Amino acid sequence: MAISQSVVKAFNEQLNRELFSEYLYLSMAAWFESLNLKGFANWMRVQAQEEHAHAMLFYNFIIDRGGTVALDKIDRPDQKWDSPLAAISKALEHEEFITRNINDLFDISMAAKDHAAHSFLKFFLDEQVEEEKNASEIVGKLKLIGDSASGLFMLDNELGLRVFTPPAVAGATPAP
Repeated sequence: MAISQSVVKAFNEQLNRELFSEYLYLSMAAWFESLNLKGFANWMRVQAQEEHAHAMLFYNFIIDRGGTVALDKIDRPDQKWDSPLAAISKALEHEEFITRNINDLFDISMAAKDHAAHSFLKFFLDEQVEEEKNASEIVGKLKLIGDSASGLFMLDNELGLRVFTPPAVAGATPAP
C-alpha cells in the first residue's frame, strides 16, 4: 500500500519541524559558546545532530514509501536567552511541542490505517520521552544550582561529556 497523502503531508510538516529543531539547537549552542559554556554548547550541538538524524529518518521514510519530500522555509530561531536556565527551559518547551506533534502524527497514521507509518512512529514516541526527560533533568539541576558559579561549571563539565549516537530504527534507512 502506498503512503497516503494525509500522511505524506503530515510527515513533511514534521520533517520541517525537525529541521527547525536542529536550527534552534545550533543557535543555542552558539549562544552557550558566547558565554564560554563549552559543555552546554556541546550538549546542544549533539542535540542538533540528533534532530538532523530525526529529520533524515522522516525524509527517507517518505521517499521509501513513494511519497514526495516537500521542504519548507525554516524560521529564524531566537539568538539569545536571559540565562542558561531560560535556554534549557525553552528547549524543554520545544520538546513538549514536538511530542504533541508526534502524538498527532500517530493519530493521523492510525486514521489512515497506515501500519508502516504507525510502526515507524513508535521510535519517535519513545524518543520524545527521553528528550523531555533529559531537558527536564537539566532544568532541575539548574534550579538547584541557582546562582552558584561552581555548580554551573560542574554541570557544564558534565554536559561536555555527551556524544552523538545515531538512532537505530528497525527498517529505517540510516541518515547520511
